[in-house]
Amino acid sequence: MPGGRNQSVETPLRPLRRAAIVLALIATLLAVGTLGFRLIEHWPWFQCLYCTLMTVSTIGGEPVNQLSHAGQVFNIVLIFLGLGVVGFAIGTFTRAVIEFELGAFFGRRRMEKSLSSLRDHFIICGAGRVGRRLAVEVAARNLPLLIIESDPVRAQWAQQQNFPVIIGDASNEAVLRHARIEFARGLASAVTSDAQNVYIVLTARGMAPNLAIVARASEEDAEAKLLRAGATTVISPYSYAGQRMARVLTRPNVQRFIDLALSSLNDGGLDLQIEEVQVADDSRLSGACLGEADIRKRLGIIILAIRRKGGRLDFNPGPDDTISSGDYLIAMGDSQKLKELEGLAGIK
Repeated sequence: MPGGRNQSVETPLRPLRRAAIVLALIATLLAVGTLGFRLIEHWPWFQCLYCTLMTVSTIGGEPVNQLSHAGQVFNIVLIFLGLGVVGFAIGTFTRAVIEFELGAFFGRRRMEKSLSSLRDHFIICGAGRVGRRLAVEVAARNLPLLIIESDPVRAQWAQQQNFPVIIGDASNEAVLRHARIEFARGLASAVTSDAQNVYIVLTARGMAPNLAIVARASEEDAEAKLLRAGATTVISPYSYAGQRMARVLTRPNVQRFIDLALSSLNDGGLDLQIEEVQVADDSRLSGACLGEADIRKRLGIIILAIRRKGGRLDFNPGPDDTISSGDYLIAMGDSQKLKELEGLAGIK
């Protein structure tokens, strides 16, 4: 606890635990009533249970059972116990309903509030196997994301991960507008249907002409359609899997290095990543040569390439290559040093 103070906090009972307590109380009450009538009136067990149910349900045990004086006294006690248990059960049920309704209401309010402030986020359409992996990778880089999923069952996974999620059709303009596509940094269409991916890309491109859109393609002929629809890049999971398997078989060490460099979730013990860092207008790196910046000596980072503002990629730049504002430095190094490079580049 903050400040090391001992605080007594009452932990609210979970709904299932409260329901178990209610059932246990009812079962105990029936058992006590049945046993009590058996000992006092010496009735058959079924008649004792029947009388207990009649009493607890406030219908009463007489005149059918013709209680003795001792039985009447026991019946009075059983009535008060029954009222207490029934009252507790009703209160528990009412509380559970209110908590559910309030939780859903405030959950929607929190979701709407978080959505209203989203900027420079990534929209992931589809929470299937590809979409989930994509969401985990984006979240691991501490980047804002939003998931759109039409299946409520799949959407539960996003809710369990505390990812913002909209349950709806990603090809619907109203849904994409709700996802603040006009403020998004990129969109990934990762649903399983190629036709649905085409519709999503078409709608998204019409609403955000300059947005980076990555689409999934299951069939080979879908790639050309997705590119015509407006996708920036099209990726086939099956094609990528085949290429990766081939590298593992023929060049295992190369593939291992690529996995370590590209994955933020690797467990190889080597903190190595490849990132792109944009150079801001007011950066100290703007206008400097790579040799003058001396990034490798100062930070231990290797500049693999420079993506120029016009789109040209300069691979393995030399010390005389000039860094300009708006360029992207494709750099490799450990995560902490890459954050320091972002500071030099002027990233807030």
